[in-house]
Amino acid sequence: MSDRSPAGEQLRTPRLSLRRPTEADIDAILAIHRDPETCRHNPSDALTRLDEAGELYRRWDDQWQRCGYGYWVVRRHGSAPQLGFCGIKPMELRGMKVLNLFYRFATSAWGQGLASEAATAVAAWALRDVPGIPLIARVRPNNIASQRVAVRAGLTRAEHLDETGYDGFDWIYAAGLPH
Repeated sequence: MSDRSPAGEQLRTPRLSLRRPTEADIDAILAIHRDPETCRHNPSDALTRLDEAGELYRRWDDQWQRCGYGYWVVRRHGSAPQLGFCGIKPMELRGMKVLNLFYRFATSAWGQGLASEAATAVAAWALRDVPGIPLIARVRPNNIASQRVAVRAGLTRAEHLDETGYDGFDWIYAAGLPH
């Protein structure tokens, strides 16, 4: 379960607080995206310089301004360090408007169910507050942990939508597809 602020800029789960990113998060964006393990399955997302992280933050902020939603910074309640990022981005998949569910966490946060908890809150928010647009997750076939997060967030395999993405073949998990 999650509750949200009127603008959707904050979400809460039993262990986590999710909020819209600010410029103060640029260092964390770099730290998480420069770790080779966090981008192992999506190498095109890897960052090496602070200016790249600043540009990524600006893209995220622009999306928040345009759409009223985007990626959230994930932290434990009352804890300062950012654990990761989780959110949604509008895109097209095979000519259909969809919301892509994204989650990337520091390796120190892996294996604790935190990505699943955050992704479940974001998925519930998206399906409720951005109705009529299917939610998908693009996952590499060998990324078992990411597949588990997608399933725990309520998405199911949609093999008929699988396609090649930026970094290789993507398995598509989806919720809210038209019948």
